[in-house]
Amino acid sequence: MNIEEFFQLSAGKWFSHRTSQHLAFNQSENSKSDIIIETLVVDDPEVIKLCQQYKINLSSASCAIKITWNGTMEKDQAKHSGSTVLVSVPDADNPAQGKLLREIVDADKTPVAGRYKIDSDGALTLITEDETMSSEERLWFASPNLRMRVNVLKSFGGLSITSFTSEIRMGGFPPAAKASEAANSVSN
Repeated sequence: MNIEEFFQLSAGKWFSHRTSQHLAFNQSENSKSDIIIETLVVDDPEVIKLCQQYKINLSSASCAIKITWNGTMEKDQAKHSGSTVLVSVPDADNPAQGKLLREIVDADKTPVAGRYKIDSDGALTLITEDETMSSEERLWFASPNLRMRVNVLKSFGGLSITSFTSEIRMGGFPPAAKASEAANSVSN
């Protein structure tokens, strides 16, 4: 599986359940969200804008997705919603890995590209570091309609959070031919 296939297989509407463990406080927290993932063409205005922010030539981008979420945290029952755009920029010498551009909401922050790697088992690993934290997330498909994620977030102030997320597809499955190809990749 490559990054384009991973993004295509991710397209659709998902129900997400996350359990997070705040290690410094020995507390756990649950959250539930509805997530919509849409594939974007690389000449979409949001993709163009993101590439310009990161000073990346648009021709280097291979694919993009827009993720929109709406959910609640168990502890405070507050609504959390938002969206972000991700753009993959594969390494020229190894397209199984590369930069992952992410939309920056805070105008005061300098954009920092993450790194991605598609492992031989089809899992996607995302690594992001900036001046305040580091994050490593691994995503994989247990089946075409069940996606799993584990994440370790470390702040350089000592705070660490780990989380496990299961996501169940609720609709919007990608085109049948591509889905069956991707599903075959998942099962191998």
